Amino acid sequence: MTRLEGEGGGDDMAIDGAEPAKPQLCNVPDGFDPNYLKLYYGKLFPYAEIFKWMSYGNDGKHPGCDHTYFGRREFSFTLENDIYLRFQSFSSSSELESSIKEKCPFKIDIGPVYTVDPAKRHAYAKAGDNVFSPVERELIFDIDMTDYDDIRYCCSGADVCLDCWPLMTIAIKVIDTSLRDDFGFNHILWAYSGRRGVHCWVCDLRARRLTNEQRGAIAEYFRVYKGNENNHKKVSLGQVLHPFLVRSYNEVLETFFEERLLPGQKLLETEERFENVLQMIPDESFASDLRGRWQDHRRSSNVKEDINIVRWQQLKHLSKSGKHKGLRRCVEEIVFSFTYPRIDMEVSKHMNHLLKAPFCVHPKTGRVCVPIDPDHCEEFDPTAVPTLSSLLQELNMGGPVADHENGWEGTSLSKSIRFFRSSFLQPLLKSCKEEIEASYNTELQQSKNSLSW
Repeated sequence: MTRLEGEGGGDDMAIDGAEPAKPQLCNVPDGFDPNYLKLYYGKLFPYAEIFKWMSYGNDGKHPGCDHTYFGRREFSFTLENDIYLRFQSFSSSSELESSIKEKCPFKIDIGPVYTVDPAKRHAYAKAGDNVFSPVERELIFDIDMTDYDDIRYCCSGADVCLDCWPLMTIAIKVIDTSLRDDFGFNHILWAYSGRRGVHCWVCDLRARRLTNEQRGAIAEYFRVYKGNENNHKKVSLGQVLHPFLVRSYNEVLETFFEERLLPGQKLLETEERFENVLQMIPDESFASDLRGRWQDHRRSSNVKEDINIVRWQQLKHLSKSGKHKGLRRCVEEIVFSFTYPRIDMEVSKHMNHLLKAPFCVHPKTGRVCVPIDPDHCEEFDPTAVPTLSSLLQELNMGGPVADHENGWEGTSLSKSIRFFRSSFLQPLLKSCKEEIEASYNTELQQSKNSLSW
């Protein structure tokens, strides 16, 4: 693996030397083709929107704007053959656009805003440890489907389908609701990773200025899943369930488990699978009772109910009656084990982590990393998002698509960019401008008071 660090976006790095020939688009094959990235970045990538977002209102003419802000943001490019260009920085939208079009990165990652231009960090190396350090970074969450491999039977590794994708839907619903209701954040962007998971960007000013310790505390707030493949019990709920967990269970987890995951994953269909559930039950007599019922069960040809649902209802009923009464918490722990979000703790805890930019094209699938509407996330289909090949086929069709000032207008990408603009970017920028105005007025008043004194 080759790792190179560019300075200020001016690194003269070509991918495999020669510039690829312009592809013929009569029949665009499915999947990812690096030759097509040039067209994607040339006509479809929303540079203006990404620049506006990363500027947080500081690109305006207001005297309170910090015009160095965008230039202190780190971008990282991954080129062909795993060549990494870290600490890229750009002074304007046009400079960002020119560099991306020139390098055609396979992936674009976004890092923190630093005290100084990250491309010039070496010039400050001798001035002390705190001269070059991160000062702002969105609170981010990375949720990867591979972390659920122990409880999904339809796919494994990087593969996903509509039977296991509800696990990501659950994560979005639980975390988004808590970020808004429990922490008071408003400007939250969810994005599909392009292959097997989702990313969350919390962009409120309060969130961007959190310390590593504060980020760690928020990450720990969401931490319930603490197991691994060697543990039968994978969650720790405590004696009294936190109100956040009660809400998550009642409003999201229980319903999704019973209606989507239980029948979709066939969690109790075979003896091997129901044993995985029985091993989570601490009361051996309870587990033995259920095992006997399920092993002796013979499905009648007239029974139309799903065996997974039938067995789950037996487990619930038995936990509330007779000698096993009082095992309700055990039922809850099983549901949490199979449904609760499993976040990458380290990504959320530290300010200096990179995260893939929305609207990249995933090089393994060719799918675009589009935003997800958290209010309608159950409708999101990862297998139906725009792909590099489908978008280029749309461009190839010409007609109205070619006449738009923005190349993405008229393509299937337009819905995602419009959502990004209207539901996320516009409210965010309105809030940013109000914060800049308020901060400027406060500083002005303090200056006046100082002069008066």
